[in-house]
Amino acid sequence: MERSSASEEAAQFLDSSIKFVSYTILVFMILQLFGVEAASIATVIGSVGVTIGLAIQGSLSNCIGGILIMMLKPFHVGDYIIEGGGNEGIVQQISVFYTKLATYDNQIILIPNGNLANSSLTNVTDEAERRVDLKVGISYDSDIRSARKAVQEIAKKNPYVLPEREITVNVDELADSSVVLVVKFWAKKENYWQARYTMLEDIKYGFDEAGIRIPYPQMDVHLESGT
Repeated sequence: MERSSASEEAAQFLDSSIKFVSYTILVFMILQLFGVEAASIATVIGSVGVTIGLAIQGSLSNCIGGILIMMLKPFHVGDYIIEGGGNEGIVQQISVFYTKLATYDNQIILIPNGNLANSSLTNVTDEAERRVDLKVGISYDSDIRSARKAVQEIAKKNPYVLPEREITVNVDELADSSVVLVVKFWAKKENYWQARYTMLEDIKYGFDEAGIRIPYPQMDVHLESGT
């Protein structure tokens, strides 16, 4: 498999499948060595087949789910996925019955293949580029045009922002204490978080230099003297 052009997930799936089949054959051979005839084994297997099928129907569903994943390839080893149940992480291994994910803080999540095959999932890193959406609030006293120009200049200078893709800054909401601007730009998938974090920091510094205020929740309390 290493010498061929097979994908890593295909090699992992085939490896676990061969192990499962090999252990089954090994048990069969050991029983024969102890004098159990093949016909007797087949009769026993046939008689308890229904019971075994009901007992392992969940495992069979996961095995079929693994086969579907290998055929349809909704994700590959190394992709960052979000499963319908809310679990998310980087795909580490695709085996016969489950898929192993590693979170950013290095926790391991095992998800049955049946769940992945029968529910929605999001492949975050399937495309080479990702759009970053940021929301920034400015004071009602600040000029929207000046804030838009400042953000666009900041984005053009950021090394993680793709300059060939459109950079937009629009009013998203007129909130209670601020005008909310939505900033949209593009970055390489591997630079998504760096682009997001550095842009937020650069916008704060840029607004400070341009005299654009970022409001924060305030409460005015009026005290009246008793009569």
